[in-house]
Amino acid sequence: MKVHDLKPAPGSTKERRRVGRGIGGKGGKTAGRGTKGQGARGSVKPGFEGGQMPLSRRVPKLKGFTNPFRVEYAVVNLDTLEQFEGEVVSPETLREKGLVHKHGLVKVLGRGELSRALRVSAHGFSKSAEDAIVAAGGTVEVLPPPFGNGRPPAKGNALTNR
Repeated sequence: MKVHDLKPAPGSTKERRRVGRGIGGKGGKTAGRGTKGQGARGSVKPGFEGGQMPLSRRVPKLKGFTNPFRVEYAVVNLDTLEQFEGEVVSPETLREKGLVHKHGLVKVLGRGELSRALRVSAHGFSKSAEDAIVAAGGTVEVLPPPFGNGRPPAKGNALTNR
């Protein structure tokens, strides 16, 4: 078999119907358009819905969407923990000092240096922050999220300590 021998399987292709070519055979006279009316005459715009607000104008135009299950963290860096007074760092102690927002989960990130041992408990740690805390002689404790191990509630994940 050569390239010039290739052809589609029998019955898989079909000639298109040429309408409006006289009354011999199908598609003569009105050519499948019915009698009278808008569709029988000139062209109807694609997407025209007979005067109803077209789909292209009914759909919202904003790009993307807001994920209702997004988990957001209040962030603390190592240089902030270096200036922290005390040996035990937890979300509650950070909130008392005003270093993180009063609601939400706390995550420790690795910007800066840590020169002393701290006991740090938070909801999340970056790998570099965890390594730096352990290298300085401290301990790391990952707190479970308040909404369990599933996804957070759809209205947000702020802690309910208002």
